[in-house]
Formats: sequence, C-alpha cells, structure tokens
Amino acid sequence: MYSVEIKHDGLHKYRVIKGKDRYVVEQKAHVQLRQWDEMWEKREEAERKKRNQQNAAMEKAQKKANAEQQTIDALDELSYIDNTLLHTLDIDDKIDWDSLKDVSRFTDSKPHSPSESPYPAKPAKDNFLPKFGLLDKLFASSKQKKIEVYNKMFDDAVNNWERETDRLKSKYEKEFEEYNNALKTWEEKRNLFQQAKKEKNDAIENQKTLYLAGESESIIEYCDMVLSNSEYPDYFPQEYDIDYNPENKTLIVEYILPDISDMPTLKEVKYVATKDEYKESFLTEAAVRKLYDKLLYDITLRTLHEIYEADAIDAIDSIVFNGWVNTINKATGKVENICILSIQTKKDEFLDINLKMVESKTCFKNLKGIGSSKLFSLTPIAPILKINREDSRFVDGYNVTGNVDEDTNLAAMEWQDFEHLIRELFEKEFNATGGEVKITRASKDGGVDAVAFDPDPIRGGKIVIQAKRYTNVVGVSAVRDLYGTVMNEGATKGILVSTADYGPDAYSFAKDKPLTLLNGSNLLHLLHKHGHKAKIDLKEARLLAKGKL
Repeated sequence: MYSVEIKHDGLHKYRVIKGKDRYVVEQKAHVQLRQWDEMWEKREEAERKKRNQQNAAMEKAQKKANAEQQTIDALDELSYIDNTLLHTLDIDDKIDWDSLKDVSRFTDSKPHSPSESPYPAKPAKDNFLPKFGLLDKLFASSKQKKIEVYNKMFDDAVNNWERETDRLKSKYEKEFEEYNNALKTWEEKRNLFQQAKKEKNDAIENQKTLYLAGESESIIEYCDMVLSNSEYPDYFPQEYDIDYNPENKTLIVEYILPDISDMPTLKEVKYVATKDEYKESFLTEAAVRKLYDKLLYDITLRTLHEIYEADAIDAIDSIVFNGWVNTINKATGKVENICILSIQTKKDEFLDINLKMVESKTCFKNLKGIGSSKLFSLTPIAPILKINREDSRFVDGYNVTGNVDEDTNLAAMEWQDFEHLIRELFEKEFNATGGEVKITRASKDGGVDAVAFDPDPIRGGKIVIQAKRYTNVVGVSAVRDLYGTVMNEGATKGILVSTADYGPDAYSFAKDKPLTLLNGSNLLHLLHKHGHKAKIDLKEARLLAKGKL
C-alpha cells in the first residue's frame, strides 16, 4: 500500500491518500491539490474583492453598491448551503478514467544537427609557376632562386590550406560530438518522460481493470475518488474513511460532518449613509440550527446518491453511512469526535427515491436513519455498523521491560519475549497520542508481529511492526517481505526492528517507501528513552545459539 500525505496551509486541510499503485495515488493527490489551490485562489480573490470594495471608494453610492453585493454574496452562500443535495443531482458521478490519465506532451526542443562548413579549395601547382625574365634566362642562379621562391609560396599555401581544413574539420567534429551528446540527453529525457507517462496511464488502466473485476481494495479507492470529486465549500472538513465487505457487498462510510460553528450566518449588509457605516444582519440562532440540521441530512443523502450512482459494476448492494462531528465539548473544553447520525440503505430502495422532491429529514427518517431529532444538539448515538479494527490474530500482551536490565542481552532473548518487548516499547511510544498497539498470535500473523493504530492526524493510521531478533546483518529480503505485508494489510507504514544492522541493499530498497528500519543501536536508544537499559551482544548470542556458552 502506498500513501501520500498532502496539506494546504491556507485552507487548513490535510489528507492521507492511499492506494496500491504509486502513480494512481500521486495522480489523485495532484488532482486534490489542484482543487485546493483553486479553492484558495477563490478565497483570496473574494478577500481581495471585499478589501477593495471597503477601501477603494469612499463615495456613498459605491458603498451602498458594496453593501448590496455583500448581501447578494451572503444570500448566494446561504442558498448554496440550503441546496446542498440538489447540487449533485444533475452531475454524473461515475469516474471518467480517461480524465485521470496524463495527456501532456514532451515539450523540450530537439537539438539541431550542425552543418559542415565548406572546405577551401586545395592550392593548384599551376598557380605557383614562376615567370622568367631575360636575366633569369641568362643566369641559372637567378632562375633557380625564383623557382625556390615560388615553390615555397606553394608549400606555404598548401600548409595554410591543410591547417584551415583541419580547423574546420575539428570544429565540425566538436559540434557534431556536442550535438550527439545533446541528442542522447534529449532522447533519454524524452524516453523517461514517455516511460513515466506510460507507467502512470498503465497504472490507471490497471486500476480500472481491477475495479471492473470487482477487486475489493479497488472498489474502496474508486469510492474514495467519487467522494473526492464532490464539491463542497472549502470550510467543510470533507474527510472520510471507507471500508467494503465483498461478502455482503456493503460499503461503510465514516464521514466527518461540519460543525455548527462552520456555518455561514451573514444574511444582509446595509450601508447607513447617515452614519457612514455598514450594518450587518445575521440569521437567528433558530434559523442557523434549522439550516444546519438540513445540511447534515442533505450531505448524508447526497453521499449515498453519489456512491450509488457511480457504482458502475453494481458492486454495492447497501451502504452504511455514519456521520461524525469534531466539536468542542462545552463542559470540558476538549475536542471530541462523536457520531450523531447513522443510516443503512439498500441500493434498489434508495435509487427509487426522487431526491429532487424529498424533504431530507423526512427521507432520512423514512429510511430508518438513526439520529437525534435535533442534530444541532450533537447528541452522540451508536453507529449501526462501524469499520472494524479488530483482528482475530491479536492476542493479549504481557510486560517484559520489568525483567530487563543492563545485563539482559536482547539478541539472546526468547523470541516471544522479544516480540512482546517491542510491542511494549511502541505502546509507550504511541500512548502519548492515544495510539494503540496489539501483538499477533504466533505463526498466524501473516507476516505481522504487531500492529499500531495511531490517531495522529499527520503520522497516523495503521502501522505494521515486525521484530527480528537477528545476530547477522539483515538482508533486503526481510525488507521486501515487510513492504509486501504493508501493502497487503492496507497499512500506511511499516517498521522493522532488529537487534542487528541492515545491509546496504536493505537501506536502498527502503528509500522512498513508507518503511522505517531500526537497528540494534536504535532499539537500545528507544529502550533508554522509556527508562530501561539493556545490551546487545551479537557474538555472545551466536555462541549461545551454538551451545558453546
């Protein structure tokens, strides 16, 4: 499993996008970041517009127009919230696979081949024949001297011709060599571009094939894309977790709903000319509560509609939707995550509903949805069905650190004690953020020694931990096995802990993957961090294993 963490500081948004294929995950991350950037640009533009309207013109007519426009914008926003359900009904929610593909072109210009300069003509001997006068005919020495002069002129001309020809040849050969190097570089870049493009598009095609074949993880990823494409105001959380049971074709959606504090309340802005000031009017508390309750019912029905409509292969017979709210408990002042509504629907029953004509709360209740009659009260309820984090492989752990001291050789521990020691250390590590660590049953772990569930919004998720009590260098095969387990488990990260060190191939393989390799030195440091000391003596452990100590 591959994951990418993305965030937008301006919008205070964060997501972990997961998938089996790196390029599909990267493409989804790219699309999400682009959507956030567009949201941010719209927000900045709106803020700039508001500042300009408030500060640019001082004339009363302009201020009145400004107030009227703010009123229109406020009413538009309230109307948008009030029509949350209707917004999606005219949209085809099925995923357009071709739109995910990379259709860009390689734009680097191809190098131009150099042209060979024309070579000068070779000097002709006939152009260097001396002309003899009377004295030259009378005196042989004079004639011979003239012949020598012309012969030298010819030789100099030939030498100059050879030098110029050699210079032009060398110049052309150098330019041609540079051209060949540039062409080779250009072709390599083009080939890498085309290969990367092909791999991305092949990955999308593969994802499409897996989805059409009904592969469970692909159905989850497909539904994730569907909900990612659903447009909401940028101040809505729009966070969710999805699980799928292929046996009964049920999809579970754990959805984070907006808090009532996220709701827009401005309904009118007036310009009071006599006081040269703006007067804002807001929705009453009762009106906000009514609008908030309708919004939550609308989001619930809208999510069910989008998933059912996008279900191109009829992989989903029913959906369980659980609506959660992150809110501040006014009694304790602490942030709480509570489930306030839950509903289970069947596809054929839901698609028979005319959503354009329904009253969302009545429809929710008619579908036997569970929730307080006043959702704004944020009364917690028990979900109909939750995503199950339990695993039959998990067993009760026992503490080991109490028996560990400076004389304890970790490399020679019983392997069961070593695994429980690792579980105990990571439990202490994750407990600070409310995390949970469980150890798996021996020989039935599917490659997993322990699993951590970390709720931290940045580093969190399911983390696979493997413990290797080795006395020799850990090879790349163990790291490959861990990576395979991470993908099979749908985890966000894998941690391999060993009493020995790792070979260069192991570190190289782990690079750029969601893997962490902890060697013996790291393990001792982690142990010391939590108030315990031990030693790692590989030589002693090897001798003990051979029965020589």
